[in-house]
Amino acid sequence: MVVTKICCIGAGYVGGPTCSVIASKCPDVYVTVVDLSQPRIDCWNSKDFNLPIYEPGLKEVVQQCRGRNLFFSTNIDEAINAADIIFISVNTPTKTYGLGKGRAPDLKYIEAAARRIADVATGNKIVVEKSTVPVKAAESIQRILFANMKNGVRFQVLSNPEFLAEGTAINDLMNPDRVLIGGEQSTSGLQAVEKLSWVYEHWIPKENIIKTNTWSSELSKLTANAFLAQRISSINAMSAVCEATGADVGEVAHAIGTDSRLGPKFLQASLGFGGSCFQKDVLNLVYLCEALNLPEVAAYWQQVIDMNDYQRRRFATKVISCLFNTITDKTITILGFAFKKNTGDTRESSSIYMCKYLMDEGAKLHIYDPQVEHKQIIADLSHRDISEQSERVNKLVKIFEDPYEALKGAHAFVVCTEWDEFKDLDYLRIYNSMLKPAFAFDGRRILNYDALTNIGFHVETVGHKTLNNCLPITP
Repeated sequence: MVVTKICCIGAGYVGGPTCSVIASKCPDVYVTVVDLSQPRIDCWNSKDFNLPIYEPGLKEVVQQCRGRNLFFSTNIDEAINAADIIFISVNTPTKTYGLGKGRAPDLKYIEAAARRIADVATGNKIVVEKSTVPVKAAESIQRILFANMKNGVRFQVLSNPEFLAEGTAINDLMNPDRVLIGGEQSTSGLQAVEKLSWVYEHWIPKENIIKTNTWSSELSKLTANAFLAQRISSINAMSAVCEATGADVGEVAHAIGTDSRLGPKFLQASLGFGGSCFQKDVLNLVYLCEALNLPEVAAYWQQVIDMNDYQRRRFATKVISCLFNTITDKTITILGFAFKKNTGDTRESSSIYMCKYLMDEGAKLHIYDPQVEHKQIIADLSHRDISEQSERVNKLVKIFEDPYEALKGAHAFVVCTEWDEFKDLDYLRIYNSMLKPAFAFDGRRILNYDALTNIGFHVETVGHKTLNNCLPITP
């Protein structure tokens, strides 16, 4: 039953934190995280612990374990050969080409990892899919492994999806609601499930470890993210109704959140959900339903994505209409670029789309985020899906290290990420430095509406009707 060595292929947002916590909680298990990217591994091994991802608490865990039983390396083959359990934690982006473009997951990195394991392994291995994958991906991995299996080598493939929220990933790993392990319902498959369960039982109560068949495990991950995304789109839909009627979406969310059948989580109206998982997984589910000839189910889940897109565009339209229906050459400050607070991750961030809509109208953008690197912001805004002309980004966008400098001389600011520091800025100082009338657009509902109004700002908040009517958009 004892596992002595674990290898994780992929040193990103899932593999790095997950294996760091495993090393912390299992001091007798030798954990090696491998990646093809030398610069990424160098960051994990940096003397000053300047890690490639920002996650509260991660640095402390790595400091505790690195060099003891936690190692980061580009020597993939050696780590695979030595390991009892191999996690596959590689990226599974949405396809941007070919069949299933824009919806189906691209599994080329999963397949490459499986082929590498089959080619290198000289002993029995438990291979664990940790990446978010479509239903029956484990079957694909298994077929690749078994088709290339050497004499004396046996593989078992398990599904062990992650349920991490960026910004709280370390706490989610230390104190998970549940751990889900899916495997083949055979004697050897059940033994493999028990071995992986043994690792988690070092710190997680046995009753919190759920064991299922492989397909149930894979579908549970997609379903969980689809349900969470659905709640966000639902409350965002109601925020539009609130703005039209005079209701306040915060009060509505509190009223329904006190119902024990619903609960209060994921009822915070905003610019929409972002991150690496929600949109990708819902689109994955849509594609799966279409492939299974369930068009009505596919259409149902597609509406979750459509509502998210509508919320982003709707708020951008409000910015334009309030600024007298023209924002060409006007300076608008974007506060926050990460998709949520306490992370530097910008994947599918609503800030990107807000910037796109404003740049399309010719606005000059001043951008401030306390964690996102400048080069990442430029790369995101220069992507072909966001800007047709990358040189235009350099002309319209300026990035700042100081929020007050970013706001100086601006016509308006838009809060796109709910960083706590934005609540504590000196808004009287900001008001005095901005052009008048000064506009404040709170896309995260974190600012004091009355206080800003009393200072003199024209304030627009998601889900809150304002008495200062904006101009209608000219057709």
